[in-house]
Amino acid sequence: MIPKDSMVLLVSPRGKRYLRRFDPAGELHTHDGKLLMAQVAEAGFGRTVRTHLGKPYQVLKPTVHDLIKGVKRHTQIMYPKEIGYLLLKMGIAPGCRVIEAGSGSGGLTVALACYVGETGKVYTYERREEFFTLAGKNLARVGLEGRVEQTLRDVRDGFVHTGADALFLDVRTPWEVLEHIPAAVIPGAMTGYLLPTTNQVSDLLRGLEQGPFCDVEVVEILVRRYKPVADRLRPEDRMVAHTGFLVFARCLEAEREDLAEDADGENAPTEPLGEPLESAQDAPENGWDAPETPPSGEA
Repeated sequence: MIPKDSMVLLVSPRGKRYLRRFDPAGELHTHDGKLLMAQVAEAGFGRTVRTHLGKPYQVLKPTVHDLIKGVKRHTQIMYPKEIGYLLLKMGIAPGCRVIEAGSGSGGLTVALACYVGETGKVYTYERREEFFTLAGKNLARVGLEGRVEQTLRDVRDGFVHTGADALFLDVRTPWEVLEHIPAAVIPGAMTGYLLPTTNQVSDLLRGLEQGPFCDVEVVEILVRRYKPVADRLRPEDRMVAHTGFLVFARCLEAEREDLAEDADGENAPTEPLGEPLESAQDAPENGWDAPETPPSGEA
């Protein structure tokens, strides 16, 4: 049996996908005929149910990928190819507190809400009321509204939440927001940014150089799909190519200036504070410090 209010994915013989919040008393009307949700519940996930015209529909449990692709959108959403890397890079896991700015249609918000779990929280900011409302509807549609706190606010005026484990900006000019980030996250928190053009990335990098940020990485993620036909395996004729650049950086605690405020004063440090951590581009290829090679003849 399928629990009430859980999400169900119904796939037609031609591959059309219907994502629905399950109601055992409901009905789905399609060009292939009427489908009773009571029959869907009786069949269960992984099985087939037929419309009143005899057309078979697959009953599937949707993945996070399906939930993201199924949001009703008035804006461009982040693609799963970027979201998957983002979740791992930023360490999003159950119990995390994440700040997101630029809710848009709520595609990334849905993914974040899935992965922070019941014990975590997503604080999403949106400055345009129509997108604020749309994101809320999309969250409610998939039953994740309880894990998200929405705020209608321009983050260039600062964040109202503090102590976040991670922060992601999908805004046009993120370099105008950088000064507010240290007060919103814990020291060492991962921050991420999505930008469509190289000149915007350059402006952001200049901004990151001026703040308490380190471990900077810029990536573009491409996915090339293949036609799943065993006797004619080849790439698909079209692909979703460039959709945006992802930039990541850690936000350190801004204390260097305080300690070095007066080099001759009592609070001046007795030892050098050291340089900021190297960027990901300059790090060893394996991402870790390689052990030094001992001199010849030494163990």
